[in-house]
Amino acid sequence: MTIAATSPSGGKLYRTVVETLRREIEAGRFAESQLLPGERALCELLEISRTTLRKAIAELIAEGVLFHRHGAGTFIHRATPRVDQPSSRLTSFTEDMRLRGFEASSRDLERGVSLPTPDEAMMLSVGLNDRVFRLGRLRLANEVPVAIEHAAVPLRYLPDWERVGPSLYETLTERGHRPTRGLQRLRATLLSDAYAALLGVEPRSPALHIQRIAYLADGACVEFTKSWYRADTYDFVSELTLAPPLRKIRG
Repeated sequence: MTIAATSPSGGKLYRTVVETLRREIEAGRFAESQLLPGERALCELLEISRTTLRKAIAELIAEGVLFHRHGAGTFIHRATPRVDQPSSRLTSFTEDMRLRGFEASSRDLERGVSLPTPDEAMMLSVGLNDRVFRLGRLRLANEVPVAIEHAAVPLRYLPDWERVGPSLYETLTERGHRPTRGLQRLRATLLSDAYAALLGVEPRSPALHIQRIAYLADGACVEFTKSWYRADTYDFVSELTLAPPLRKIRG
């Protein structure tokens, strides 16, 4: 990738740099790290001055193609998948992504057995001395972080918890404990610095905080999950019907 020292527009050389960088980014040249090379390396590669390069980068940041993190460098914005999620269906993240043509993956943040928190004990209807399997994961769609999930399951449903695979619901189903219904509570929130870093967004970015309780067919609670979804990746959709008018009671 080389740009001549002059361009047809003379003083508008940086426009050529903007278009060249944009083309190389779209072609996936920097896809491995998403970190743009340093100024010195880019100036040598493009055969331009730092002033021209900085002007071009500033324009790409304004367009949203790049973003800068103080002390870390300039990064490339990945294409962010956007998901329409029906709020009337109980599905797993893996199933949601598969149905929409995205490749789902996860990175474990926490995986193990411990005593429940008071909140978990109340939601799962277990004793404070009972043990639960706790699973915290960073959820990705097409390698883009979109959500953080912290799930708790009574250990009696997953005694072989070490074998839990990519989908918690699929594992529960294989063990004969398929969730059949659930209750969800959604609210708007702002991400903490730690969660924002995991999701690749700015601190205090908006997010959807979701609490879900899933039940078995016999009414027993099998899962309690807290999730934080990036607000720019998820739309929750509900189908509504107009209730029939109330009949007047004649005395």
